[in-house]
Amino acid sequence: MSQEVAHWLDNLLKEIEGIEVRRKSSRRVRVDVPADALPALLELLQGRAGYIHLSAISCVDWIDDDEFELVYHVWSYESHSLVSAHIRIAREPGVYLSVYDLYQPAGFFERDIHEMYGIHFEGSPNMEKFILTEWDGPPPMRKEFDSEAYINEHLSWQEYNPEWLQELVAEGGGVIIPPEEQRFSQKKK
Repeated sequence: MSQEVAHWLDNLLKEIEGIEVRRKSSRRVRVDVPADALPALLELLQGRAGYIHLSAISCVDWIDDDEFELVYHVWSYESHSLVSAHIRIAREPGVYLSVYDLYQPAGFFERDIHEMYGIHFEGSPNMEKFILTEWDGPPPMRKEFDSEAYINEHLSWQEYNPEWLQELVAEGGGVIIPPEEQRFSQKKK
């Protein structure tokens, strides 16, 4: 991105009140924006700055702050640059607006975040499970989810020691660690 385009983009971003802009490099810009201003920012970037490609929406669970951080990554093919727009929303109720009307790929990302973190996106076309279709547990990417406790409560360990592995171990190869020694909760002293 040329300095002229970067300066133009910085001035354009000043039209949105309450945002903080940090240039990470000549081609990467981080924008922290109040959650209620995100749709206006995305419309501005798409309509007037050519950021027409939503490449991802990512989520971070800040459990100690009782918030989720949603990051919207939009790309401009004209300026060959990425803007990452960061917002924070409350973990409870964990609801935000869908941006599907602006960027149709948002439907996929919102659905994934809903499944993994439990955030509901109002106006999204589909909030049904698509990866964890058989899953009946809590959203597994939330920080309070204890995967080991869930496994111990819902699954049983099975011995797996096929003949080929026994032969490999007999020859001095392979790695055999009993399940009780693999568990994260078991601290080695």
